[in-house]
Amino acid sequence: MILFFIKKVFFDAWDNLLIIVMFNIGFSIIIAGGSYIAFLFEPAGLGYFLTVAVAIFLFNFYAGAVSAYMGDLIQHNSPELKDFPKYIKKYWKSAAVISVIGIFQFAAIIIGFPFYYSIGGIPGLIGLVTLFWISVLWWVGVQYYFPIAVQLDNGIKKQLKKSFILLMDNTFFSIFLAVYSLITLGLSVFTALLVPGITVIILAQQTALRLRLYKYDYLEENKSADRKKIPWSSLLFDEKERIGSRTLKGMIFPWKE
Repeated sequence: MILFFIKKVFFDAWDNLLIIVMFNIGFSIIIAGGSYIAFLFEPAGLGYFLTVAVAIFLFNFYAGAVSAYMGDLIQHNSPELKDFPKYIKKYWKSAAVISVIGIFQFAAIIIGFPFYYSIGGIPGLIGLVTLFWISVLWWVGVQYYFPIAVQLDNGIKKQLKKSFILLMDNTFFSIFLAVYSLITLGLSVFTALLVPGITVIILAQQTALRLRLYKYDYLEENKSADRKKIPWSSLLFDEKERIGSRTLKGMIFPWKE
C-alpha cells in the first residue's frame, strides 16, 4: 500500500505540475514575506510575534484552500482555479482554529525551550523532552486535519478528534507520512520550495486519507474481518486502474507513446 501511495502521489503531482508550482509560489510569498517582516522587529518582541501570528493565519487560510483543491483533484472532481475563493470561504473556520492552536504552540516552543534549558538538570531535561514529544505528536496527528475537513466534511471538533484517532489506529503509516513530508520539504529547499514543495505535501496528505478510507469502508462492510489483514490489492484495484502503467519516456514525451 505504501509503494502505491508513493506512486500515486508522484503521478498526480506530475500530471498537475503547473498548478502545483503556482500554488507553491503562493506559499513561498507568504513564508518569505512573513519572515522578512518578522526580522525587521526585535526577536521575540511584540512586533515579531504579531507578524508571525498574521503569517500563520495567512498560511493556514491558503493551505486550507489548497488542500480542498487537492482533495477535489484526487477525487476526480475537476476543480478549477476560479473555485479557489469558494474553498477559502468554506474552510476559513477550520483554518482559523488550527491557526490559533499553531500560534499557541509556536509561543510555547519559543518560550518553553529556552525556559527549560535555563533550568537545567533533570527537571529541565524532562520539560524539554515533554515539550518536544507533545509538539511531534501534534504535528504527526494534524496531518489529517484538512483532509478530514475536505473528504468527510465534519465539524471542527470532529476534525481534531478524528485526526488523532487516525494517528493511533495507523501509527506506522502516520509516522511514514510525516517522514515522507519532511523528505519532500527537504528536497524542496533546493528549488526554493517550487518543486515538489508544500503543495505536494498537502497532496500526499489528501491521498493518504483517501486510501485509508478504503480500509474503513472494508471494515464497516466486514465486521468480523481481521484489522491486521487488509486486502489492499483488491481495495485499491480501481485506483491502480486509473493510474495504469506508465514509463518514464511516456511521462516526458507522451506524444511518442
